[in-house]
Amino acid sequence: MIKSIEELILKAKQIETKTMIVACAADEHVLEAVELARKNNIINGVLVGDKLEIQKILKSLNYNEENYQIIDEKDKVLACMEAVKLVNKDKSSFLMKGLVDTSTILKAALNKEYGLRTSNRISHVSVLEVPTYHKLIFMSDGAMNIAPNLDEKRQIIENSILIAHSLGIATPNVGIIGAVEKVNPQMEATLHAEQLIRMNNEGIINDCIVGGPFAIDNAINKEAALHKGITDPIAGEVDILIMPRIESGNIFYKTMMFLANAKGASVIAGAKKPIVLTSRADSAESKYNSIALAALVVDLQ
Repeated sequence: MIKSIEELILKAKQIETKTMIVACAADEHVLEAVELARKNNIINGVLVGDKLEIQKILKSLNYNEENYQIIDEKDKVLACMEAVKLVNKDKSSFLMKGLVDTSTILKAALNKEYGLRTSNRISHVSVLEVPTYHKLIFMSDGAMNIAPNLDEKRQIIENSILIAHSLGIATPNVGIIGAVEKVNPQMEATLHAEQLIRMNNEGIINDCIVGGPFAIDNAINKEAALHKGITDPIAGEVDILIMPRIESGNIFYKTMMFLANAKGASVIAGAKKPIVLTSRADSAESKYNSIALAALVVDLQ
């Protein structure tokens, strides 16, 4: 079982090199991450976008453009379409978002004719290494699903399990997060927790243990759970945090990254292939970590 981002990177270096298609690749921070992943034999890069701009950035960074296949397409919509089509042609390839609106690349990725759509809902899964926790924390969803209903949370859990499996966690503990630890008819997150646990017990949700509802403290801190008299067996030992809404997930992620000195990696799951879709505020290091994570996930799809 992988317990740190460093171990995640090491595992990605050891597997067969994957092909990553970057849509609208003319972005300095994206290309810094891509070059680092290429140098470590995690990926071979195909850069789709404005060729002159891509070449200009590569030159400014002293990167050799001959290490990449560059496909010239100045129109961002068409560049995303071309990138998605290329991913569909190669079993070992995956997609990365460059300098383009998220809505544009997702529209191409979910196209019914040539896209990466499956029957499952797509969701954003973050993997965080926090200095104060003894193992990696998986969190979903802080970027895609605004107010997921019960069945959407089921799918978010299933997507998160796949990411956990890619890091060697066979049966992850899934905590349904809310503001309190008891079922309250006026708090939807607690009702969802009760129903998701039932789905887990009935075999509708498999390959994990679902618990909750948890407030964030007793999900990740045994002492807090014991102090509150919580008897759920996974209390304080949660691997995957399922957030009630996008606001809570987004705030949690950014708090961990900017105030708790966390290291992170994120992918979009639920499509045929993982999609590296990072924030413009994410560092080149976080983008690199996300590329490594996606390379591991491809092997399971």
